[in-house]
Amino acid sequence: MSAVAAFLLAFPALFSIVNPPGGAFLFHEVTAGLSREVRTRLARTVGSYSLLVMLVALWGGAYVLNFFGISLGALRIAGGAVVALRAWELLMTPERQEQRKSEQAGEAVDDASGIAFFPLTMPLTTGPGTIAVCIALGAERPASGQGLVGFFLGVTAAAMAIAGLVWLCYRYADFVAERLGASARRTISRMSAFLLLCIGVQVMLNGVEDEIHRVAGLFN
Repeated sequence: MSAVAAFLLAFPALFSIVNPPGGAFLFHEVTAGLSREVRTRLARTVGSYSLLVMLVALWGGAYVLNFFGISLGALRIAGGAVVALRAWELLMTPERQEQRKSEQAGEAVDDASGIAFFPLTMPLTTGPGTIAVCIALGAERPASGQGLVGFFLGVTAAAMAIAGLVWLCYRYADFVAERLGASARRTISRMSAFLLLCIGVQVMLNGVEDEIHRVAGLFN
């Protein structure tokens, strides 16, 4: 797989689940009592932490599961199913997901540095859903060769782009909140959720194809 193809696979999936514009509303709400300077510093820190979480899951998540004897096909089927179910939940009840994240993020903000990772990075920005998506994407890697290098370059670039968007949207959360209303936020969330649903189904289909080939090979 080329780096460009890997990027085009990973970027829309990560954007759909992370949803930086939507997260900016929650970031603005949680950090409303802080100065602009502190919010700017927090936005940069959360972007860095988010990149770290995504890269660890993209690079190592699939290998860890394979270590326990889980086949690549099974990993793709399970990962795709998790992604599809998560997308379906986001598609049907986006307001409930926003409320849940808001409740998880509703911690005291007296110590700004203490909230950079939890709850602002996890679970507000890159929670379990993002980790599941990253693991499912990691399962799409080629077995070996030049394609493997291109794959990791592409998904790494996608994660860096998403982290950059997180930083920008959180950095200018006040501006985003003014420009986008509640209806626009729900529309973006539903469009992103549908795209994520399609990606999850595609990952599942790839896993089913892998398993069919694997079983057929046992009888040859």
